[in-house]
Amino acid sequence: MTTSTGLAHRPARRRLAYLARRALQMEIAVWRSLYRFVFRRPRVPRGATAFSYHEPVSQVLIVFIVLSAIEIPVIDLVVHRWAYIRIPILIAGIWGLTWMVGLLLGFVTRPHAVGPQGIRVRHGAEVEIALSWGDIRSISMKKKVAEPRTPQVTTDDEGATLHLRMQHETNLEIELDHPVDVRLPQGPTTVGRLRIYADQPRQLLAEARVHLENV
Repeated sequence: MTTSTGLAHRPARRRLAYLARRALQMEIAVWRSLYRFVFRRPRVPRGATAFSYHEPVSQVLIVFIVLSAIEIPVIDLVVHRWAYIRIPILIAGIWGLTWMVGLLLGFVTRPHAVGPQGIRVRHGAEVEIALSWGDIRSISMKKKVAEPRTPQVTTDDEGATLHLRMQHETNLEIELDHPVDVRLPQGPTTVGRLRIYADQPRQLLAEARVHLENV
């Protein structure tokens, strides 16, 4: 059985309020990511090792960023005679370019982190889950590829699983010792397992097992 924290069953007014709140949260997250990149302040706890997870989407985002950067002066050249058209399009183009750069930097500046206190699981600027080593029963490599629009949280006989996919894929499974409350953009939920993606899953697994052995 699968479950989803989508908008389908919310009243229209609540859906609109939720979408407005999400838009504001995403806008703030973009600018925070730009700030962290410019001032070299990635969110990595002291003594922890960072592990990236943005490789599957970075090339796609970079292509869109480059195309947008080319598009802005081209369109500006076409409409430069009409200020009432040129200025709004220029503002929208610059905003869109900044937003895409900030989205990419959200992944870059917020990597997964493995350290003495536990694992911090990230997914861009909006998801950060701090797990202590006492929360974790095991961690293993397990590749899973999901169909588009598959729910982020699924439930089966073993409980709820949170999937933090990159390009519909996860390659690590974290089995929790007990259900843990996590906060997602859609709202809080409780899960007993996380499936995540890391660019270097073997290295992350090796680092995690060093700490798990000492628990």
